[in-house]
Amino acid sequence: MDINLIGRHALVRGASQGIGLATARALATLGADVTIVARREQLLGELSAELPRPHAAQAHGWLACDSSDIDALQAQVQALAAGKPVHILVNNSGGPPPGSIRGTDVAEFEAALRQHLLANHVVSEAVIPGMERDGYGRIVNVISTSVKEPIKGLGVSNTARWAVASWAKTLANELAPHGITVNNVLPGSTQTPRIDQIIETTMERSGRTRTDVYSEMVAEIPMGRFARPEETAAAIAFLCSPAAAYITGVNLPVDGGRTRSL
Repeated sequence: MDINLIGRHALVRGASQGIGLATARALATLGADVTIVARREQLLGELSAELPRPHAAQAHGWLACDSSDIDALQAQVQALAAGKPVHILVNNSGGPPPGSIRGTDVAEFEAALRQHLLANHVVSEAVIPGMERDGYGRIVNVISTSVKEPIKGLGVSNTARWAVASWAKTLANELAPHGITVNNVLPGSTQTPRIDQIIETTMERSGRTRTDVYSEMVAEIPMGRFARPEETAAAIAFLCSPAAAYITGVNLPVDGGRTRSL
């Protein structure tokens, strides 16, 4: 099975922690040059220097930018791709704050759509021409199992994730004739700061203990545990590899069996 990414350049967004950082490490291990994107400049420099380099010619880098500032994000990625075409794009971003959909201010929906849908779009637009020229393209969007089953208490997130899934499916069909794939990975409960945020919010609103909230969430997962970021990253890395050339337009849950629908 061909999972060799030597000579490919990967851009991984939201890569300062969690699934994004685990994905950057996985792609680097497969031989890709990796550029990581997040907000904290100093941290990005440190993390970039620590990425695996199994091959001497590998060169990793970073871009410090806030995904909500889509104009700056687009300009920085365009400049990067002009000098070094991007063959692999992993769109990953932290989810909107938890909360019910009723009573949500319109501005919260606008912010979520800007950070997720619009940011994904402008970055993809910036890198697709290079993928077409070099004959290799993989776009993977890290979204949520909520695109199959809306998650209680995540009203804005459910809405934004659905929008991204529909955008990605449409883009997949448009890019398929060029051999460029577009897929979505749907993480379930994963050991990241995001899951801590959800647990804390649930505790505050329900008055229950952390142990009770955690136990209830784990009980919904047939495997009986949360995922490790590296497990989700492995699925993403496979979809970015040559071996996944005929897989496009799919929503792949990585959730320990929690999603009940097909």
